[in-house]
Amino acid sequence: MAENRASEYTEGTPCWVDAQLPDVEAGKRFYGELFGWTFREEPDEPRETVRALQDGEPVASLAHKTDGRLPTVWTVSFATPDAEALCRRLRAAGGQIVSPPLPSGARGVGALVTDSEGAVFALWQPGEHPGFGRRHEPGTFAWVQLYTRDTEAAGAFYGDLFHDALFGPGAAPDFGRAPVSDVFPAEMPPHFLVHFAAEDPAAALGEVTRLGGRVQVPPFETSYGTVAVVTDNQGASFALLRR
Repeated sequence: MAENRASEYTEGTPCWVDAQLPDVEAGKRFYGELFGWTFREEPDEPRETVRALQDGEPVASLAHKTDGRLPTVWTVSFATPDAEALCRRLRAAGGQIVSPPLPSGARGVGALVTDSEGAVFALWQPGEHPGFGRRHEPGTFAWVQLYTRDTEAAGAFYGDLFHDALFGPGAAPDFGRAPVSDVFPAEMPPHFLVHFAAEDPAAALGEVTRLGGRVQVPPFETSYGTVAVVTDNQGASFALLRR
C-alpha cells in the first residue's frame, strides 16, 4: 500500500507492533483465529519470531520472550531516520535507553527505550522492512494510546521528540495520551496500549473470551472511537477499536 512506504513514515509515526510471548504457537492460534492472521518465519528474524500477515501483507510480529521475568506485552515502534540521533535526544529529554540501537540484518535498526515517566516503546530505523503493509483495516494496527500520570509532561516530551509527526504539515498521528486513571487503576504504571481495528467490538470480545483471553475494560467511548481493552490467552494487553 502506497501509504505505508518507508518514506511516508515521518519520525514519530507508529510503524510496527510486536508481542513478546511465552508461547509463540499459542499466540499464533489466538491471533490467527481472532484477526484471521497467517504467519511466516523470516530467515533474518531472531529465533522463534514470526511475522503476522493480513491478506499477505505484514502487520505485526510475535516473538518468544527469552526471560520469564520480562512482561508479556505488545510494544509499539516509532519510525526514525536515525535511531542513534533520536536516542541522544531522548536521553537529553529525560528518557532512558533499555537496549541501544542494533541492526536486525538488512531489515533495519531497532532500539528499546522509555520516556521520562518510564513508559516503554521501541524505535525503528527502516532498512528493507519499512513497517506495516496494512493498517487502519480490521485486524490491523489502528491507534496507540499512552496512559500516563502527567499528560502535560508527556505532551512536552513527545511534542519535542516527535514534533513533525504530531504537529507538522498534514500530521494525522495514530497516537494519543490520557491519564492512567481514566481507564486503569491509579497504581498502573505509565504504558502504551496498542489498538487493533475491529468492525464489531462486541463480537470480538466474545471471540477473545472463547479463545482464552479476557476482557479488562468493557467498551467505552473516546475522542477517536469506541474502545475495549482485553488480554490475550497469555496475558498481553491490547485494545479493540471501532472508529
